[in-house]
Amino acid sequence: MATKKPETPPPNPVRVPDRDDSDSVVLERVPLRVKPPGMYQVVMLNDDYTPMEFVVVVIQEFFGKDLEAATQIMLKIHLDGKGVCGVYSKDVATTKVDQVLDAAHKAGHPLKCLAEPVEF
Repeated sequence: MATKKPETPPPNPVRVPDRDDSDSVVLERVPLRVKPPGMYQVVMLNDDYTPMEFVVVVIQEFFGKDLEAATQIMLKIHLDGKGVCGVYSKDVATTKVDQVLDAAHKAGHPLKCLAEPVEF
């Protein structure tokens, strides 16, 4: 035979005493000032072995530049020793550097690429 548990009465609602405005506290909301994330420029470095045509193709493929813009960047890399391919957030810039280095390695070229913080 099963025993029946006695029913427990519902709990009494909690009552909060009424207060007047004299002892209330008002907090002022202070907006946080957050700096935007730092930007990084993807820089390609010149070498004497990687073909110019390969550099142009890499710039077009990974940085979305047209032929003319990619050629201009390639010439800047060739003449100045380095050239900026684009400016991105840190994660995107790092990914682009990895993509360029991987493509260069697979093609057997010593092309170097790095991400540098942009200073304003």
